[in-house]
Amino acid sequence: MFASFFAAAAQSESSFTLTRTIQADIADFTVDNLGNIYLLSKDNQLKRLDVRGDSAAVYNAVTKYGNIVFIDVTNPLKILLYYKDFSTIVTVDRFLNVLNTIDLRSQNIFQVKAIGLAYDNNVWIFDELDAKLKRIADDGSLVDQTTDFRQLFDTVPDPTTIIDQGDFVYLYDTARGVYVFDHYGSLKNHIQIKNWLDFTVIDKNLLGRTETSFLKYQLNTLNIQEQVMSDAYRNAIKIKIMPSSIYVLKKNVLEIYSRP
Repeated sequence: MFASFFAAAAQSESSFTLTRTIQADIADFTVDNLGNIYLLSKDNQLKRLDVRGDSAAVYNAVTKYGNIVFIDVTNPLKILLYYKDFSTIVTVDRFLNVLNTIDLRSQNIFQVKAIGLAYDNNVWIFDELDAKLKRIADDGSLVDQTTDFRQLFDTVPDPTTIIDQGDFVYLYDTARGVYVFDHYGSLKNHIQIKNWLDFTVIDKNLLGRTETSFLKYQLNTLNIQEQVMSDAYRNAIKIKIMPSSIYVLKKNVLEIYSRP
């Protein structure tokens, strides 16, 4: 199913129809598995739109911890907001009410670029100073961690993305590729796919793009599929592929393309 979707999305603009546009000063966005859209304004206000496009919730704590640099909506009931400058993770519910706050500095964790929700609703972080992938609880305490990456690799990865999908955790470093770990922290694979934009994982498909093409790599193969994208998707600031829609952020507008 997904392979045919990818091919259709990449091969032909006519396979998907522009069904909605959202005009706003959007700095970033993401979409959960229920079809809710989360819009982050340039003023750092976070808003959730439901599947009809109606405003369903607003998060207005815009200045307390600086700028939100990452939003994880893997679990729509437990959304992660990461404030890198303050090394703080704020957890909110589906109404964008605050559930919890984790001050990483209080746990002697001072340099974190990438976070992601774990399979057990704990939080993955990559501690750059310790060079370890760590899983922490809601109170910031350590649940588990990998071996020091300096003992595993000649060059320590510098991941910008952490995705927990299926039985694996994916760390993406644009310069060095994808590092795949199991939930026990054992390295399972290192895939040399580099400089992909908007890296994500759906099932066992690794997805990304360049400025002009969609890219797909299926685990346990040596084959990267590349499809030239149509003009509708070009000049995008960000593209997010979902199973039945493609979300394309351009300057001051989010375009949503859907299959009939």
